[in-house]
Formats: sequence, C-alpha cells, structure tokens
Amino acid sequence: MDASGNLYGTTNIGGAYSDGTVLKITPSGTETVLHSFGSVTNDGAYPYAGLVMDASGNLYGTTSRGGAYSDGTVFKITPSGTESILYSFGSVTNDGAYPEAGLVMDASGNMYGTTEFGGAYSDGTVFKITSSGTESILYSFGSVAEDATNPAARLMMDASGNLYGTTAGGGLYDYGTVFKITPSGTESILYSLAGAYFSYYDGMDPQSGLVMDASGNLYGTTEFGGAYSDGTVFRINPGDYSKGFGSSKPDEGSPANSNYPSDHSKGFGFSKPDEGSPANSN
Repeated sequence: MDASGNLYGTTNIGGAYSDGTVLKITPSGTETVLHSFGSVTNDGAYPYAGLVMDASGNLYGTTSRGGAYSDGTVFKITPSGTESILYSFGSVTNDGAYPEAGLVMDASGNMYGTTEFGGAYSDGTVFKITSSGTESILYSFGSVAEDATNPAARLMMDASGNLYGTTAGGGLYDYGTVFKITPSGTESILYSLAGAYFSYYDGMDPQSGLVMDASGNLYGTTEFGGAYSDGTVFRINPGDYSKGFGSSKPDEGSPANSNYPSDHSKGFGFSKPDEGSPANSN
C-alpha cells in the first residue's frame, strides 16, 4: 500500500499474454493493470508473491518462471508501469531457481528472498540482490545433514539484519523447519517440525513466512499437523533458540526430552486432547 491508500499486487495468470500481471487498486476499487508479463523477450512469468515498494514508489517482486533462463526473475516496476528485469535466475553456476516468495528490503535498498530450488545442492537458496540487479547467494540449502530444504515463503528481517524463514521440507523429521540466516550467510536451524513423530502432534509443512513481535518472538503457521491434522499456529520464543529444539533426534517413543519444552503454550508441538498426552491443561 502507498501513502494514498492504493493497493498493489500480482496475479499468477491472466493479463494480455496469460503469464500474470502486476495490478493497482485504488481505495474506491478501481483496478489498473500496470504490467502484463510476457510482453517482452525474456520477461518474467507466473508471479506468486506480493510486492515491496521503495521510497520512490518503485515496486519489486519475483516471478517463478520466465527470464533469460526460464528459472524465474526479480523485476522492477516504476509508478507509471514501466517494467525491467533486474535479474534472471540461472545466469551463474549453482544459482537459485523458481522463486515463489516475495522480497524483503533493508534500509540500503538491498533485497533478500528465497528460491525453492537450485543452489549448490538443488534444495533452494537464500539470495541477496541490490537495487541495481547484482545478485549473490547467501546460502544454499542442503549443505549439511538434515538441513532445511525447498523454501517457498517470504523472509523477515530483524533490526540486526538477520533473516528468518520457514521451509516445508527438511529438518530432522522432514516435516519442515524454522531457520535463521545471519547477514554474512551463516545458517542455523531454530526448530525442526516434528509432525506426529511424538505424542506432541506438532505442526508440519509450513508454507508461509514468519512475523516477529517487539520481544523477538516468532509466529507462523503450518498447513498440516496439530491435534486435528488441520494445521497449527505456533510461537518460538527468543530465549529458546539457544536450546536447539530439533537439533538432536531423541529416542523413539519418548514424547519429551531435553530438546523440547514442557510448556506447550510456546507452540512447539501442541498436545492432543484426551489421549494421555502431557500437559493437557495448556
């Protein structure tokens, strides 16, 4: 949204060339298509995510396909609707491929995002791109055992420039993860989703990004898992990061161990009601 209340977004298909659009909607509901993808050679195609706006009103986003190598793009749209491709994925060895998430922008105008595939291990990447289009891979997923894989959600950034995100795959149980990447590209797994591996009935398959409150707590959702297998809303407390939840796989059949908190209100696996699970009072 801009200062006048106009809304901006993308559609995955449609437009003059059926490859998706960037659109604007005024507060009164009047829609304008700013750009139809496919209008120029090597244009982007099929954007899935929202947009980010700089101080001048320029819009930036990703397309999951298209570009010079058909692996997706990062694009820019001026307020008047002029589009330019800042970067085509696949232009260098071990580049990312198929970005499905939007971008986050720092105070210097650098943008950060994820690709679901590509990278040195084909399990996806976290990338940085400058406003002039210079790209660098901060991290390739799959570089260590039981690493996170295939991120498809938008990153969030804290005041120190650390990036946080989710992956629907990977981790100790292959049910997804919550991860952190430092500005220098060092990755750590904050939590491995456990699904129904224990009697905790944890969430699984997180498809969306995270939000952070003033205390540094992270909140997110999972598409599946939980007490009724229909998904969860979870919280990760900043003081718990150092405990390494999910950093070592506990014994089979042990619903609780030193790596998992006893307070289920923290969101690390909700207990299933009326089945003898621990701490049903939560």
